[in-house]
Amino acid sequence: MKYIDLHLHLDGAITVDIAKELAQLQNISLPAKSDEELSKLLTVSENCSNLNDFLACFDLPLSLLQTPQGLSTCVYLVAERIKAQGVVYAEIRFAPQSHTRKGMTQEDAIKAALEGLKRTSLKVNLIVCLLRGNDNRTENEETLELVKKYLVEDGGVVAIDLAGAEALYPTADYADLFKKAKELNIPFTIHAGEASGAESVRLAVEFGAKRIGHGLRIFENPDVIDLIKKEGITLEMCPTSNKQTHAIADMAKYPLKDYLSQGINVTLNTDDPGIEGTTITDEYLYMEKEFGLTESEEKELLKNSINAAFTSDTVKDWLKKELL
Repeated sequence: MKYIDLHLHLDGAITVDIAKELAQLQNISLPAKSDEELSKLLTVSENCSNLNDFLACFDLPLSLLQTPQGLSTCVYLVAERIKAQGVVYAEIRFAPQSHTRKGMTQEDAIKAALEGLKRTSLKVNLIVCLLRGNDNRTENEETLELVKKYLVEDGGVVAIDLAGAEALYPTADYADLFKKAKELNIPFTIHAGEASGAESVRLAVEFGAKRIGHGLRIFENPDVIDLIKKEGITLEMCPTSNKQTHAIADMAKYPLKDYLSQGINVTLNTDDPGIEGTTITDEYLYMEKEFGLTESEEKELLKNSINAAFTSDTVKDWLKKELL
């Protein structure tokens, strides 16, 4: 089967093999003596109780992405890995401000990621993340300006996102940044309805988001479901991630199929395949096994992904021929 992954974090996609290659490339000593130890450091623990615990798993992967060489190579390796798993189009997201610990500027980080794109034959674009936080307003504003500078329709930076601890840093706090993004004609998706409820999704849609990262908890408010349907908003759903962060109390009630049956534009994605120990194939198999996802529903998910992709009509036409 061939796949699309619209919601994939670069730092969350580092597997044991990729970590070892990045460490060797940069002469970094990994804090593990065996692959098994390294795997435990890179993947989320079974004791993970919420999104904040989950986000702590990113420390080691990010330590490998602080040079242009490391960042560029990681984009290439992740793209090649998912291509080997059947992905034919992906959007990889990363936050340039997370890669400045060793002297790279945010612009250096974007340039490095673009270099990585040039090395892969996979059709892949970049989504640049703004970050939720207390003291990074200046960094977020700089990210926005850089995205405007590098924005293309296809083959590079195509959109922005807002990522991070949603419950700690409410979506409402970022209204002005997305107002500016809209003025600059920058397309965007926003993580919402994951660690916070349906109101976070409503705000993201009101800001002008055409896609929502997760959007899981819209079931908490029928009015928000109606808004999503009316505006034709696409949900980037990630079941394994939601299971591990306990974004929903009972996974048996995971609403992906329910949303799909209501005509909501649902897509199926990995989020952080390295940290979660998953692949896009695993996500589809999980939905088939646990929820009875059918072949026709899988086609619907792929069609939604094509329609929502931040890419050119030419690429969308090609994807329709490949997948539908």
